[in-house]
Amino acid sequence: MEKGVYERVLEFKKRYPTTIMWRVKKHCRVVEKHLGPDEKVLYAFAAQKNDSYTNFFDTAVLCVTSERLLIGQDQIVFGYRLNSVTPELYNDLQVFSGLLWGRITIDTAKEVINFSNITKKALVEIESIITMYMKEAKKMYPERKSSKTE
Repeated sequence: MEKGVYERVLEFKKRYPTTIMWRVKKHCRVVEKHLGPDEKVLYAFAAQKNDSYTNFFDTAVLCVTSERLLIGQDQIVFGYRLNSVTPELYNDLQVFSGLLWGRITIDTAKEVINFSNITKKALVEIESIITMYMKEAKKMYPERKSSKTE
């Protein structure tokens, strides 16, 4: 049986218990609600969706699927937020390592997405998986011509 989003996040939490995350099951449900029928969950983790090491209350789940990155965040009172990053919108990823935790910054064509309060040991794993996935996925899209070369 294939592992779901919640099972993948629990695996991550067991490997990196000092990453700060809350209400993980609810955030995972947001992502699972938006998975396509043929989409497979490849990797998932939870962290704080902000760029501040002092804010511990913005947990979100990032899921790498066979088609895109899905970022789900359940709101405390009502509703939820979902970001979908397809390979053609992905620009790059930056890793910042601090004293206790680290931060991942994903730059897309439309926005910059930050995940903070991640255990420093997990940064290499996250960067490797997202980068390798995007390198392979971008091969399926035709290369865009830059307006600078024309």
